[in-house]
Amino acid sequence: MSAATNTSSATSFENNARPWWLMLIEGGALIIIGGFLLFGSTNTRLTTWLVLVSLLGIWWLVRGIFDIVSLFIDRTAWGWKLFMGIISIIAGGYIIMYPTVAAVALPQIFALVLGIWGLIQGIVMLILAFRGGGWGPGILGVLAIIFGLILIGAYGNLGVGVSFVLVAAIFAFIGGIVMVIQAFRQRSA
Repeated sequence: MSAATNTSSATSFENNARPWWLMLIEGGALIIIGGFLLFGSTNTRLTTWLVLVSLLGIWWLVRGIFDIVSLFIDRTAWGWKLFMGIISIIAGGYIIMYPTVAAVALPQIFALVLGIWGLIQGIVMLILAFRGGGWGPGILGVLAIIFGLILIGAYGNLGVGVSFVLVAAIFAFIGGIVMVIQAFRQRSA
């Protein structure tokens, strides 16, 4: 009886954790942004990208200020919070002051970060494979290392950044559709 109660409360917690209407709004926003980036005219695509980059700059700036202000409330990990706050303020301020430069550089930087992440993830998976994890993590580790090295090696190529934006737009559009469908399923449940 207790297990059934825990299961039903876990299910109700999942459904109440994120309201269906919030998921619907997020999904609709992703569909619109992805649609503008995929199907809009060149001018619309550029304007949408510049707005997204500017919003990212504002987000980082505000986040950095909040990280520093939080030091007065909670002093745990104060060095990390101060460092992240300063970096966020600098990055956000730079993006706000130079949105066009940031719009060109950010996709390449994201591709570089993704390449470094893939390289690290691949190394970790190879270590797991050698410690008895089996062939699966080993093969995925090798593929992740190759993927990471390709992205790191192509960092200076402008086409990598443009491709990154295109792939992100596709994921936003499809993910938005999935979120809208899930929101209506959650509402009817």
